[in-house]
Amino acid sequence: MRRMKRMKALFAAKRFVDEYFPHCQAAILAGSVVRGEETLTSDLDIVIFDNQIDGAYRESRIEYNWPIEVFVHSLTSYKTYFRSDVERARPSLPKMVAEGIVLVDTGILSLIKNEAAELLNEGPAPWSEQTLMVKRYMLTDALGDLIGTQNEAEALFIANTLAEAIHEFVLRTNGQWIGASKWIIRALKQYDEDFADRFVMAFDAFYKTGNRDGIIKITDEVLAPFGGRLFEGYTAGK
Repeated sequence: MRRMKRMKALFAAKRFVDEYFPHCQAAILAGSVVRGEETLTSDLDIVIFDNQIDGAYRESRIEYNWPIEVFVHSLTSYKTYFRSDVERARPSLPKMVAEGIVLVDTGILSLIKNEAAELLNEGPAPWSEQTLMVKRYMLTDALGDLIGTQNEAEALFIANTLAEAIHEFVLRTNGQWIGASKWIIRALKQYDEDFADRFVMAFDAFYKTGNRDGIIKITDEVLAPFGGRLFEGYTAGK
C-alpha cells in the first residue's frame, strides 16, 4: 500500500495545538522529530500546559496522517511528574520539556524549561548502600542463572534481565539517568560509547551464537569496583 504523504512535523504539531488546544498557555513539540532521528514510524510528542484542566492525562491520536502522543498538564501537575521521573531515574517529561521546540508560549515556558534543565543537570540521587547491595546481589543471581542453565529458552530471558540490570547498574553507579527499551542503548552511548559498543557486542554474540563469555565478562566488569559478585553474607529483611 502506498504511504500517504504527510505534512511537515512542525506544521502538523502547530495545527494540532491550534485545533484542539486553542486556549492553552503553552505547548511543546518533543521526541525524535526534534532530535533529527525521525523514522517512518515516528510519532509527534506534544506537551500541553493548560490552566483549564485540574490534573493531567495522556492521549493517542492520529491526525494529518501523523500518530500523535499528547501529554496534557495543568500548570502544577507537571511538577508531580517531574518528581516521579526523577525518583525512577527516567526523566521522560523533563527531557521532553527541556529539549522540545516551543509551539505556543504565553510567557510561562522559560521557567518550566529552566526547571526541567536543572533537574536533568543534577542527575538522579545516588543509591544508598543498601540499594547498591541489593542490586549487586540481583546481578550476581541472574549471572549465576545464565551460567548454570542448560535450557536455551530460559537463557534468552535471563540474558534480557541481565541486559537491563547491567545498564541500570553502570549508569546509576555513575550518577547517570537510565532508559527503557531503545533508550537503554541511547543512555549507555550518551554516558560511554566504548562501553555501549562492548555491551552490544556481548549480547549480540550471545543471541547469535549462544556464547555467554562476553556477558559474564561485562557483568564482572561493572561489579568489580563495588566488590564484585555478592552472595555469601547477603541478607534482606533480617
